[in-house]
Amino acid sequence: MMHGLLWIPLLLAFVMLAALGWLERRRQNLFRVWSDSAELAKLDGCGAAKLKDGELCWSSFHAGSFKEEGRFVIKSLEVVELMSLASGEAPLADESQGQCRLRLIGENQQMDVPFSDAERARGWMNQLMAKARCDL
Repeated sequence: MMHGLLWIPLLLAFVMLAALGWLERRRQNLFRVWSDSAELAKLDGCGAAKLKDGELCWSSFHAGSFKEEGRFVIKSLEVVELMSLASGEAPLADESQGQCRLRLIGENQQMDVPFSDAERARGWMNQLMAKARCDL
């Protein structure tokens, strides 16, 4: 009887891991549908973003769906800055890693897109500026 009781925490851990895996798979499937035919798309711990038809849209995942957080028209993009996610208005150094945000500035509008990886954010920054130059 005592040995059987020792297996209960392992069984509960297995059920929790299986449930978390199912939720992540559901989130990824919803992302595939949401980002269908996008020119550029990302899904990470900070949310999802897609570039489609010259408009950048980013969302967060809430209660089984993506909730839109903001939109930005790429052809009005003037400047993209890589900023620290947590420390206010501090720009991110070139060698910095971890969570950050892209600050999009254009036509008297300023918006921040969160990223969980600085390397991916740098790649997006270059691609967005190239896309903005192509649209001009």
